[in-house]
Amino acid sequence: MEGGHMASLSHREKTKKVWSILFILPSFLILFLFVVYPLGYTFFLSLCKYNFSYDQKPDFYGLGNFVDMFKDLQFRSALGTTIHFAVWDFMLMMGCSLLLALMLFFKGEHTWFFRTAIFAPIVIPASLVCIVFSWLLAENFGLFNKFLGNVLGHPSWTKAWLTNAKTALGCMVVVNLWCNIGFETILFLSGLQGISQDYLEAADIDGATGLKKITRIILPNLKQTYIITGIWATVATLKVFVEPSVMTNGGPGRATTVLYLYIYNNAFKYWELGYSSSMAFFLSIIILLISLVQFILNNREA
Repeated sequence: MEGGHMASLSHREKTKKVWSILFILPSFLILFLFVVYPLGYTFFLSLCKYNFSYDQKPDFYGLGNFVDMFKDLQFRSALGTTIHFAVWDFMLMMGCSLLLALMLFFKGEHTWFFRTAIFAPIVIPASLVCIVFSWLLAENFGLFNKFLGNVLGHPSWTKAWLTNAKTALGCMVVVNLWCNIGFETILFLSGLQGISQDYLEAADIDGATGLKKITRIILPNLKQTYIITGIWATVATLKVFVEPSVMTNGGPGRATTVLYLYIYNNAFKYWELGYSSSMAFFLSIIILLISLVQFILNNREA
């Protein structure tokens, strides 16, 4: 009897394992088909010379694409533009979203309307937002120039915002900020609501209110939130694509040609799949390293 019972348990365990594998298998197949295989093939292409329009198959090139990358003046220009954009966008996104989150946190109840208004842009397609902002910033009929010239009475303040190399990138920063600040604010607000009430009540008892309460109690307790928001903001700024693609197409000149747009043009306009894959991997490594540095620094200070 005991041997039969053990055999029954063994059969039941095997059945459980089989069903577990069958339930997990679709997820693994999706992960392999849409994540693992594309990444692996992209890495392989980054080591090859391969123009899809006339090459029959990839020709192994080793690290040649990465060497050519740094000799390419357009790549270096796109990289510099991306860094310039990312620094400004990252600082503004982190600072403004934290400020908005603090305002919502201290406001307390009845902030559902403001939370909805702040978060709403994240659910609107970025391409649609860019089209609307293109109309607003248009030189001749744009509402922004109409407001500056006709309402405020300063025609000299009007500009060709999107066709001027000095202002075009700044417009990209503003639009990207408008699109993404809602999600970042919600992340900060979640971190603020996760702070123990005991700390806040103890601060009130000790007389630490206002700015002291923020700098000495609240901000130091957001270290884990800084990791999440910092990594997300890094990805959002370095992978910017829709804004320059829709609003300026990388112009005027190369003023708004960011690295992601340059990768896209090489891959899907010139069909240089090997070269574009190497640049895509280079950008991924930059994002990974910056995110890793943020994670280490925040944990070291914790």
